[in-house]
Amino acid sequence: MYLINQDNNSIQKVGETTFRELGFRERDHLQEWIAKNPSCLNEELLIIQKEFSGFSDTNERLDLLALDKQGNLIVVENKLDDSGRDVTWQVLRYASYCSSLNTDEIINIFNAYLGDGTAQEKLEEFFESEDYEERLNTGNSQRIMMVSGSFRKEVTSTVLWLMNYGLRIQCFKATPFKMGEQLFINFEQVIPMREAEEFIISMAQKNRDNIEKQEELKSRHHIRREFWEKMLAAISPVSQLYQNVNASKDHWLSAGAGMSGVVYNTLITKSYVRIELTISGRSQEENKEIFDLLLAKKNQIEEHFGKPLGWERLDNKRMSRVKYEEGDVNLFNKEDWDTMIAFFVEYLPRFENAFKNAIPEVNRSLRK
Repeated sequence: MYLINQDNNSIQKVGETTFRELGFRERDHLQEWIAKNPSCLNEELLIIQKEFSGFSDTNERLDLLALDKQGNLIVVENKLDDSGRDVTWQVLRYASYCSSLNTDEIINIFNAYLGDGTAQEKLEEFFESEDYEERLNTGNSQRIMMVSGSFRKEVTSTVLWLMNYGLRIQCFKATPFKMGEQLFINFEQVIPMREAEEFIISMAQKNRDNIEKQEELKSRHHIRREFWEKMLAAISPVSQLYQNVNASKDHWLSAGAGMSGVVYNTLITKSYVRIELTISGRSQEENKEIFDLLLAKKNQIEEHFGKPLGWERLDNKRMSRVKYEEGDVNLFNKEDWDTMIAFFVEYLPRFENAFKNAIPEVNRSLRK
């Protein structure tokens, strides 16, 4: 690492050092730095516990427990200047312990970490959705991140072998630097190399798909895709909104509403079906302005729709939405599918038509 000196158009080397030489400790320093700024590991993570030891029949404790944006639990294990020989076996044990954690347990763990009972609110904010619960820790989706000043060959060899079987493991080299009184640290993902990560993951996924093909046929992803295929076929004669949208494994389908940051969503869950207009552009201020302009047309919009709608400004969140939903249905009960599809056939065209004039009017108002 070099420091650029613009005054004399030169560079000056920043000296590499070690955590031991600087007097830093694993728990007091490296762990705290990552907990306070987990984005140093190259993605947006939510730390839900430190020094977690809530495993049955063992006193072991992992350094950091986190969630990624897909709801996967991540075990983060930190070492200082040397990974040691046994860290791979250590983190595999932790991941296996975490695999049994259910949604309620994860929420309780996070509440214990926060200490103020706001775990559900923080989770909704992180996932930007109230329907995050079915994403949490599904199947064998646990991930592992190891952070160390260096990794022994025994560790790197084992990690590369495990990755071939679909385990999501990443190794980050944490290197401290010193220049005068200034200290720096660099986190570099060394396994898998970031440039090759997507390819390695895709190959591992292919291997896992071959091994678990029969089991995956029973998964929720396939159920959702099957439902969406039936729903899209049924909706096409009455609405062109999703004519260019394919069936998805997710619990929602989205289509543009003709305005930046504004989309139509249809959602299916184990407790309700919903149609919503989501306002989720980059600017929270503009999102609220769009919502307020639509809200001013509430009577006109609801008259076109024929029923009251749910207007949710969500002042403390970036997004806002207008929704219509019905409960007492379960996506995973195929006997409810006819009722759910009938809901979309009847109400999706009416919902789209209700906003047909209002959205262009709001768009024009913003451009003035």
